[in-house]
Amino acid sequence: MTALAHERPKTMSEAQAELFDGPELDEVLWQAWKAMELPEGYRAELIEGAIEVSPTGRYSHSQIVFMLKEALGDFLKGGDFAVRNDTNVIHESHVWVPDLFVVARDPERYVTDDGLGLTAAGVRVVFEVTSPGTRSLDRDRIRKRREYARAGIPVYVIIDDYDSHGAVTLFTGPRPDKADWEDIHRVPYGTEVTVPEGPAKGFVIGEAITGPKRG
Repeated sequence: MTALAHERPKTMSEAQAELFDGPELDEVLWQAWKAMELPEGYRAELIEGAIEVSPTGRYSHSQIVFMLKEALGDFLKGGDFAVRNDTNVIHESHVWVPDLFVVARDPERYVTDDGLGLTAAGVRVVFEVTSPGTRSLDRDRIRKRREYARAGIPVYVIIDDYDSHGAVTLFTGPRPDKADWEDIHRVPYGTEVTVPEGPAKGFVIGEAITGPKRG
């Protein structure tokens, strides 16, 4: 099942967190992230006080992202919002590269002063498609879940091939002060789930995107 842990990753004790957290480390990490030059096919994110480098996804990951982007693009066509990817989303000294997100079609007012990305304030819905491996799964299920809540992003959707036989989890009602969400709705592949609010309200995630129920 999808991990719903609220604590810090087990590799960092509370004492260690108090020792290393702080504005000085945030600034060092921010400058290090900006200076990074990665080979093609990799991306770097700054999540909960750590720089995380990950490769582009395998075929099954890219296929779900492709189907989702195509369907969501059609759903939003002609409106004031659009779907984007391969873009840095920045909140304070945190940086994410979501698989997909919904932002104003003309997002210039959300571009950061340095031009490195878009501010999280402009993001209305964010989508992540999981990849295998404990660290990759924890990133989407735990660390990014908390980060997106802290940023007050209204809706977070995880499409998770590795949650039992596949599941979609919808997070709404962010609580920035708690780094958590008011409502969490999980359905197995083969069951439709509908985005309940925002510019993507009414958008349905079902078999056409995830594939059929497994097992």
